[in-house]
Amino acid sequence: MRTISIFGVTGSIGCTAANILAGQSNKFTITVITGGNNVTELAKQAIRLSPRYVVIANETHLNELRNLLIGYNFEISGGRQALINAASIPVDISLQGIVGFPGVECSLTAAKFSKTLALANKESLVCAGPLLQNICTINNTKLVPVDSEHSAIFQCMLGESIETVEKIILTGSGGPFLNTSIEDLKSVTPKQAASHPRWSMGQRISIDSASMFNKAMEIIETKELFNVSVDKLEVVIQPQSIIHSMVGFNDGSIKAQLGPADMSGAIGYAINYPNRDPLTVERLNFLELRQLDFLPVDHLKFPAINLSIRAIMIGGMAGAVFNAAKEQALDLFLIGNIGFLDMARCVEFALNEYELNPIQHNFIFEDIMELDTHMRIRVIEMAKGL
Repeated sequence: MRTISIFGVTGSIGCTAANILAGQSNKFTITVITGGNNVTELAKQAIRLSPRYVVIANETHLNELRNLLIGYNFEISGGRQALINAASIPVDISLQGIVGFPGVECSLTAAKFSKTLALANKESLVCAGPLLQNICTINNTKLVPVDSEHSAIFQCMLGESIETVEKIILTGSGGPFLNTSIEDLKSVTPKQAASHPRWSMGQRISIDSASMFNKAMEIIETKELFNVSVDKLEVVIQPQSIIHSMVGFNDGSIKAQLGPADMSGAIGYAINYPNRDPLTVERLNFLELRQLDFLPVDHLKFPAINLSIRAIMIGGMAGAVFNAAKEQALDLFLIGNIGFLDMARCVEFALNEYELNPIQHNFIFEDIMELDTHMRIRVIEMAKGL
């Protein structure tokens, strides 16, 4: 039996992982599960999965969680330090599914105490890629990506040398606004932006997908994960969301990883790695699929991709700047303070400021957090003029 902890069990990644683990109960022992604010779902998953530790990140919900779990033999705690303590418990696999910057510290901690870090938290690599990779190396921790795109690249790279790679091609669905004009994007609402045509995800990641900031983050992640230069990175629109990513090699061949528009395959692969164990997931029927389409990215409508490339070119801690500005801009969009297209303007502003006045930091979490806070404040100030 292998031990596993699930950070962010109440989100889309965590719930999918819980479904997979429920069907593989003879292979795994659940050590920790955590949630953020959804107390009811966290209690439900605790009863279902029988972990030893249950942690709620928002400590204000701690008493409610305890009341929901009266009579059960769980060690229950809450708050940021409880989350870090849980990440410090040695396990075979730590699945990091916390969304946003709060997941970074948890990933960095879990990398020290897990044999395998199954990483779904994009911000961990975007904001702290070199630091996370160094921690994994020092502690002999295997970093296995959970995002469908990076799982696809990871699988395509098995048995290959990075020196033979000519191009890594990330695919994107194009989101709900693939055929929407720039003019119409000015009046898009958060509800419209969160309605993804292919994937079932949480509100924030769905809106990131609609603006292609999700794909922009994945560009930076790919650079950090596979140590490739930016000129070898490409994004194409694949509306059916069947090809999750591709790798082109120096002999002209291209490997592609295909699967349904569902995260179950990528999550199941990560938690079972290095084995490829059976999963009860949908199988592709090519006769029903009939065709696969490919389209270029419209960079005028979706400037996020070029902004992520610029962040890579700036270097230093520009990834943390990019993420802080993106997250803060999304917060402002959700409350109606800025428009859909203004989110890219906020990120561009933050990168401009960092490039002109780079703040000198070391690659330690405390400095990443300080820069994150500073850039969020600057974006709020800048957005008042939009």
